[in-house]
Amino acid sequence: METKRRQLAAIVGEDNVLDDPKTLEEFSSDESLCEPLRPWFVVKPANESEVQALVKWANATATPLVPVSSGAPHFYGDTVPTATEAVIVDLSCMKAIKRIDRRNRIAVIEPGVTYSELAPALAKEGLRIPRPLAPRANKSVVASLLERQPTTIPRLNFSLPEPLRNCGVVWGSGELAFTGEAGNGPLNLEAQWQRGLAQVDGKGPLATDLMRLVTGAQGSMGIVVWASIKLELIPAVRSSFFVPNAELSGLVDFIYKLTKVRLGDETLLLNRAKLAGLVEPQPAAARKLREALPEWVALVGLAGTALLPEERLKVQEKEFRALVQEFRLTLCGGFAGVSRADVVRLIDGDAGDHPPTLAAKGASQDIFFLTTLDKASGLIETVRSVAARFDYPWPDVGIYIQPQHQGVAHHVEFNFPYDPDDAKEVARARDIYLEASAELVDQGAYFSRPYGYWSELVYQRDASSTEILRTVKQIVDPANIMNPGKLCF
Repeated sequence: METKRRQLAAIVGEDNVLDDPKTLEEFSSDESLCEPLRPWFVVKPANESEVQALVKWANATATPLVPVSSGAPHFYGDTVPTATEAVIVDLSCMKAIKRIDRRNRIAVIEPGVTYSELAPALAKEGLRIPRPLAPRANKSVVASLLERQPTTIPRLNFSLPEPLRNCGVVWGSGELAFTGEAGNGPLNLEAQWQRGLAQVDGKGPLATDLMRLVTGAQGSMGIVVWASIKLELIPAVRSSFFVPNAELSGLVDFIYKLTKVRLGDETLLLNRAKLAGLVEPQPAAARKLREALPEWVALVGLAGTALLPEERLKVQEKEFRALVQEFRLTLCGGFAGVSRADVVRLIDGDAGDHPPTLAAKGASQDIFFLTTLDKASGLIETVRSVAARFDYPWPDVGIYIQPQHQGVAHHVEFNFPYDPDDAKEVARARDIYLEASAELVDQGAYFSRPYGYWSELVYQRDASSTEILRTVKQIVDPANIMNPGKLCF
């Protein structure tokens, strides 16, 4: 170990090699129910060259690497080592915002840049990035997009990794590659910018689409050292509305029509427990608030940007009200304790250092997948029946539904709060997670982000794709040093 420590210090510097018990313990587990395992070291590279040197060193020494770029807490087991003697590659110090290109609406950033750091830099240029719902303040933008976290504006979601476009990636072999249109130029961003390239098109290089190999891969293919992100103009004027209903089924056709005609910006569905938890951080106040809320609420944001913003907003509001009336729904600007300002805060802000899902009891077991909205009610009933078997109070379960990819698919997410210090509650949360996940897969739920136990459910059902994926892994990571044990590896 001492030899390895000296070798790592020669790459990233003595101060950036950590092996104190507290740091190692922090990276040995997360908020998920995965088995804990302590790494040997945590290293903090400062740039692309150091990352590439680390990967080459790992190949030479057969040392597993686990890339991490967001701050704690982590949730899904993907940042916890599965192989022994692993080294955590903490990318949080790589915080350069390399370029903000207003003309092409593109930002190029390193993996340590968080949403709370990127937003003010973009705002100076009148730009914003489509965001997930209430990300924590220390959440890496690049990590969020690589893991395909849902963003809240479905009409701008042209593919599930959107708005991710190009990446610079150090494969497990130690080779540096650029994905997308950046892969057609020299492996130097400054040289590409001088030639007028802007890293906009995500397809490529040439006839390939290498970005697909790193999205959803949980760091098992390589380490992304920069990414280009598609941006949008900050609205000049905006408004937001609630469309409540007692049943999710009563909102299905309305949401389908809304996304079909691309009306509105932010469009999402929350049950009362989820909305109350997002608005009110104090558990007792959140429980009181949810009793005053309808069972389901659609949140819809309308906006006008650079060209005739007031007129655009006025037309959208007229069409939106007509659509609400067409489906015999009601429209309101807020509820007792929840205002339009709260909606804007949820959409534009972050959740601070303490995610709302942990506020109720200190921990939360989450289940999420993709489906179509017309099937969501049936899958929710499946989860409800599993919760009932284990006497879990259904009113405590938060549910979030996010239209994606122009409304073609929908992210459905359940939050099961539990007390991490109560062994019975921990066991119950684990049992619900295991049983509900298995039943959901059998009923067609698509676990596009197969963390932990989900990887078994997903890959055992598709032998041919699994074999192809393993072949690709052998090509880009022949020594199997990149986060081994994840996915089907």
